[in-house]
Amino acid sequence: MTVVVKIGGARAVDPDGALSDVASLVEGGTQVVVVHGGSTAVDDTLEALGESPEYVETPSGVVGRFTDERTMEVFSMVLPGQLNTDLVVGLQNEGVDAVGLSGVDGGLLTGARKSAVRVLEDGKKKIRRGDHSGRIENVNSDLLETLLETGHTPVVTVPMLADDGVAVNTDADRAAAAVAGALSGDLVVLTDVPGVLADVDDESSVIDRVDSPPTYETLTAAAEGFMSRKVMAATEALENGATTATIASANTERPISEALDETNGTLITPEAL
Repeated sequence: MTVVVKIGGARAVDPDGALSDVASLVEGGTQVVVVHGGSTAVDDTLEALGESPEYVETPSGVVGRFTDERTMEVFSMVLPGQLNTDLVVGLQNEGVDAVGLSGVDGGLLTGARKSAVRVLEDGKKKIRRGDHSGRIENVNSDLLETLLETGHTPVVTVPMLADDGVAVNTDADRAAAAVAGALSGDLVVLTDVPGVLADVDDESSVIDRVDSPPTYETLTAAAEGFMSRKVMAATEALENGATTATIASANTERPISEALDETNGTLITPEAL
């Protein structure tokens, strides 16, 4: 069994429970790949440098970061540097033989660069140029499988390697989805809410299981803002070979195991698509 765990970068996400749970899963014979983002740390670093992070909305309503050249420099400094190292150290302290990788290492995550993006500003569709981001088209699954088969736990982060030979940003949720699809694994996306909520103001309104087209329609209608991106990532994972996808809270005692046991979060199955 292979599980791909995406640990969110929101300020309210505490990774300690997830790291301890990864150790328990690995000890029990489960192969685990950890994927992480770090949007909050990137924003904090930009602000410390006197610059403001920029988020844009696509015409389809998905909110994402606009990555200019300076922001890309900060990404390369913070994610594969500080954050990846911190998670690898945390896993090593839990007894896990973790190996840190960016999407550039070994051509792990590759695809086309998007130098321009379509955005919605003041109700009007516009083209923004100068973006340093890309869409993952290929995952070097051989590299990950080699590490897993030799008892290592990969800890993966962006940037990815674009087709023009440049390191660019890509969405960490969708990176985890690409990895889960390539490995035919279970995807668990850990975040700071208990799952996809039918009512965003009521944390008890978790949509717990999505296993048919009608329930999938309910799910997509309920997902707003950043959650819509996580549902999109879960959908892509299932479309590309993942066995299940769960969006769940990181802030429980055993968040990954609970997600796999269907006691934490929103489970989405291939039958929903």
